[in-house]
Amino acid sequence: MAPRKRNRHALGFLCCFGGSDLPEINLKDNNPLQFLEFSVPIPPAEELNARFSELVDELDLTDKNREAMFALPPEKKWQIYCSKKKMQTLYAFDEEETEMRNKIVEDLKTALRTQPMRFVTRFIELDGLTCLLNFLKSMDYETSESRIHTSVIGCIKALMNNSQGRAHVLAHPESINIISQSLRTENIKTKIAVLEILGAVCLVPDGHKKVLQAMLHYQVYAAERTRFQTLLNELDRSMGRYRDEVNLKTAIMSFINAVLNAGAGEDNLEFRLHLRYEFLMLGIQPVIDKLRGHENATLDRHLDFFEMVRNEDDLELAKRFDGKSRWSKVRGMSSHLSSLPTLLGIVPYCHYKRNGGHFQQWQLLDRILQQIVLQDEKGDDPDIAPLDNFNVKNIIKMLVNENEVKQWRDQAEKFRKEHTELMSRLEKKERECEIKTQEKDEMMKTLNKMKDKLQKESLELRQTRDQMTDLVAQFNEFSKIHGTIWHEIDDLKAFRVLDLEDFEKMFSAYQRHQKEMGSTEDLYLSTRKVKELSVIDGRRAQNCVILLSKLKLSNDEIKRAILKMDEQEDLAKDMLEQLLKFVPEKSDIDLLEEHKHEIDRMARADRFLYEMSRIDHYQQRLQALFFKKKFPERLAECKPKVEAILLASKELTRSKRLKQLLEVVLAFGNYMNKGQRGSAYGFKVSSLNKIADTKSSIDRNITLLHYLIMIFEKNYTDILDMQSELQHLPEAAKVNLMELEKEVNNIKTGLKAVEVELDYQKRRMREAGDRFVPVMSDFITVASFSFSELDDLLNEARDKALKHFGENEGKMQPDEFFGIFDTFLQSFTEAKQDLENMRKKKEEEERRARMEAMLKEQREKERRQKKAKAGSISEESGEFDDLVSALRSGEVFDKDLSKLKRNRKRSGNQGLETSRERAVTKLNY
Repeated sequence: MAPRKRNRHALGFLCCFGGSDLPEINLKDNNPLQFLEFSVPIPPAEELNARFSELVDELDLTDKNREAMFALPPEKKWQIYCSKKKMQTLYAFDEEETEMRNKIVEDLKTALRTQPMRFVTRFIELDGLTCLLNFLKSMDYETSESRIHTSVIGCIKALMNNSQGRAHVLAHPESINIISQSLRTENIKTKIAVLEILGAVCLVPDGHKKVLQAMLHYQVYAAERTRFQTLLNELDRSMGRYRDEVNLKTAIMSFINAVLNAGAGEDNLEFRLHLRYEFLMLGIQPVIDKLRGHENATLDRHLDFFEMVRNEDDLELAKRFDGKSRWSKVRGMSSHLSSLPTLLGIVPYCHYKRNGGHFQQWQLLDRILQQIVLQDEKGDDPDIAPLDNFNVKNIIKMLVNENEVKQWRDQAEKFRKEHTELMSRLEKKERECEIKTQEKDEMMKTLNKMKDKLQKESLELRQTRDQMTDLVAQFNEFSKIHGTIWHEIDDLKAFRVLDLEDFEKMFSAYQRHQKEMGSTEDLYLSTRKVKELSVIDGRRAQNCVILLSKLKLSNDEIKRAILKMDEQEDLAKDMLEQLLKFVPEKSDIDLLEEHKHEIDRMARADRFLYEMSRIDHYQQRLQALFFKKKFPERLAECKPKVEAILLASKELTRSKRLKQLLEVVLAFGNYMNKGQRGSAYGFKVSSLNKIADTKSSIDRNITLLHYLIMIFEKNYTDILDMQSELQHLPEAAKVNLMELEKEVNNIKTGLKAVEVELDYQKRRMREAGDRFVPVMSDFITVASFSFSELDDLLNEARDKALKHFGENEGKMQPDEFFGIFDTFLQSFTEAKQDLENMRKKKEEEERRARMEAMLKEQREKERRQKKAKAGSISEESGEFDDLVSALRSGEVFDKDLSKLKRNRKRSGNQGLETSRERAVTKLNY
């Protein structure tokens, strides 16, 4: 009984009908037994015990359990008794319920065939097809062998009889696969209905391939060896009842003919041979000879068509090979080709596999040959591809000489290595070139600006030059101290005589040339016999070593990069930022100086800090270099913000549409406040956002802003496009001016620090390779002018718009000011959309009212038509049924049969006539 209960819910999709009007489709379970309850009051104790005793006797319990049952309270006894009787009642009603479900399904099938198009449309909209398919998937054995199964298949067939329903079924990704599963039932009528559907689908556009896919699906579902195995088994076996047997075998043959001759098989000889080969391998020919014994005209018609098309295909194939024997055909086809040795070489391998090969191995060979024969130039297969991702064209391209492949592979590997090295060098050069190009572009922009500024200052320079000449003369007269010996001494004479180069060698402050420790080797000093010396804090030393391992540069390379201001771009910004964390402190330097004579024993971090401490103003150099690298990025972050404020200010001050809007708002404000404050000459911009909060006293959904927009639509249409004149407001509203000014001041402070360090480096004697002065001089020149431009823009942008609108600069920040206008524009846009939605809603209501009136009139018209002619049928119904009937009777192949007959007469049979063909010639077409 349990399977029946499960299927009760599976049938919840069925339709319930009432009255003679158009049925209402209801996808809920309307089972009248589902809510059956016993609500009879508890009988007297004597009657209750008598009934309960009968129930306990039926259960055949032990004495102990009987005592426990009788010890229960009266309420529990009555509940158990009612539950038992309820189940008995359900069993009694089950047969009646099954009949009811059968009737409901039949009514649905009839409705899908006879009701107007809108019924089918409504059935599709409520996902009725999915319900039918889900039922087919969830059937138990008992249901699958019942009339309900046949009726559900009939519902799908009726749905396909409508063009819209048929398109919906074919579009469903699983429908044909699920329908094919019903071939596994033993119910002959169900099988016939399924075969008729599948055969007809073969004949509709894009249906043939879906059917082949469904048969592959069925092969897996039914655990068959091939996809057509079940059909051949059914075609061959005897079922005892003549009518059912002949009808099923006719349906199978009509389906086979449709599969062979529809779709790609209509014009493709190779495809027909490929599919027919499957049936021949399954033994269809002796089965056909056996089926002749039924002497049924319709069945014989399908058998004749199968054999005539097969013979015609054999004739066509024979023509292609000049009627030679099969082996001579193969040799003749390949004798003039270089592939003959390969073709002949396949035969021994097939012989080796004849006795020891597994079925799956032969099946693999079969499928590979199928793909090679059937695939076209594009790699498409008219059948469902037996092997996924098997592209003959691509595989042939890959089958080249192995030695050539190895040679090209070795050469490719060589090129790959060279390419990798070149790419590494190229990337480094591109980085250098990109930085130089960027610096050059920045310098050219700055120089162009400098040109104008220098022209203005040229006059001042001429005047200053004359003053400088006088000052120099006065200065020279006083750098000499009168009345002392130093007044008479001229050290320039001594410089011309002394050998300063020899002096420098003799008395240089640091003469020891010690071996520099390597970078990678020093990380593994545990193998050295000399114990490491470390005076730096352990944690700090460890982090320093990690940083140096990431840099992958020796101490000398780091030192050269810092002295040359990293012109080769060896030090990235993030590495410089990390190096600033490991600047030698005063305490570190003092400790390292005490142990400088033991430099060979110093640990990696100690030696690095010691050698960096020997660079004059090491920290200031690093800071200047880091500032130089970060400057373009910091400038690029600040400049768009300043420009956004400046552009927004210009847009607000120049917008004619905003000015016109403010005029209208001021006029309405003065009118609303008339008699209280009199005429006002202006208002605070913050008042703009209060407009959206002022609601109409008539309609609370309408605000003053909505009303203003309606006025603008009528009299000031240009104002509606106000946003096009204020495009930079959103960006300006996001800018925090205080943070922006803080960052600009930080950049300014950084520039001053670089200038101070540049002055210091200019005054000291530089060692060889020190590029600080020339590099940073160029940088300061470019950066100063770039920064001055940014600073000028910021000064121009600050408070410009606030003053124009009469706002107090001290009480309101620009971001608050721009935010007010940005919020107003958003509210303005939303209000416009609100009005548009209101209009659409009104138009929709009016349209719906018109449609309801038209529908009412249409229903009345249909009611009158129904009364005149009951059971009107949809104009588009019947197409699929006609196709199924033509396929069942064989009429769909009449044209092809006539053509084959004419071809047979012209060809004169050419010795290919068989006993089956002789039987065909007796028929009258």
